[in-house]
Amino acid sequence: MIQGGCQCGKARYEADSAISDLSHCHCSMCRKLHGAAFATYAGVARDTFRWSMGEDVLRTYASSDKIDRIFCSNCGSQLVVFYTPEPDLVYLTMGTVDGDPDCPLPYHQFVASKAPWHEITDGRPQHNAWPDD
Repeated sequence: MIQGGCQCGKARYEADSAISDLSHCHCSMCRKLHGAAFATYAGVARDTFRWSMGEDVLRTYASSDKIDRIFCSNCGSQLVVFYTPEPDLVYLTMGTVDGDPDCPLPYHQFVASKAPWHEITDGRPQHNAWPDD
């Protein structure tokens, strides 16, 4: 089981599935929302995902017509992303995942808009948009 939560501890989640997808998103929106060079997301089966605590503190930010970002209204931690074209998955923000779960090898997406001061050096696949576009 994968578990995680926000910084202040008021919101927690669980998923009873393996991480099926691991991506580093370099788009300008993810960079701004995370305050970092990129954001890392772990895809898990949506039907195994549940909030274990703190649904009352959760808020939704629709960052586009396809993406809802769920965050803690107390500390601001972005916890998960719902991407409407993939209704069977929920994307956990890896920085909120507890421990060291098994993960597939990651890939990079939206590298055409990556931060100019960041160099990708890990040799993993790079995509200028969504990997399946």
